[in-house]
Amino acid sequence: MVRKKVAIIGLIVCFFYFIATFMLILKGSSKWLITMEISTIIGGVYMVPFITVLPYEKDKINLKIWSLIATSSCMILTCIAHIVNLTVTNSLLASGVNVPDYFQIGKWPSVETIVDYTAWGFFLGLGFVLSAFAIGKNKHLKITVLICGLLCLLGYFSAIIFNPNLWYIAPMGYGIGCVVICIILIAQRNRD
Repeated sequence: MVRKKVAIIGLIVCFFYFIATFMLILKGSSKWLITMEISTIIGGVYMVPFITVLPYEKDKINLKIWSLIATSSCMILTCIAHIVNLTVTNSLLASGVNVPDYFQIGKWPSVETIVDYTAWGFFLGLGFVLSAFAIGKNKHLKITVLICGLLCLLGYFSAIIFNPNLWYIAPMGYGIGCVVICIILIAQRNRD
């Protein structure tokens, strides 16, 4: 039952994030930027219980622990990047300070952006991959979680090595993938 509740919360968090991001792109207002920043922080925090409730095999506890460490790293870096952007960068920009692009989230190259990419691309991708190897009998879930992790990692390394626009492979893994995983978890019979 806990797993299904966490999955339902995940769908709500993803929906909130998608709406905030869409409205930010559509309107470009500071109100939607703040909403998207807050939804991203909530999403980063949510990933920890999300990873925790996946159906792991009992003998794969070490992988679960390492997955939880990687996902917790995602949460910490996400909070740092987006809270700094909310409280420092946006405040400086609003007061007319010319903040260089390399200190603004969403710009490339940028300190805040690489911290955010490392959180969602590398650490969450690693968390998903480790979780996939620890998930038990549900092959559909196992494959979905593995694909999500690989997309996150592919987006991260492609953005750093080849082209920053290739980053958008990663959100397919953690954004769309999270929705698919939540639906799979909700559809499962009660096994808690």
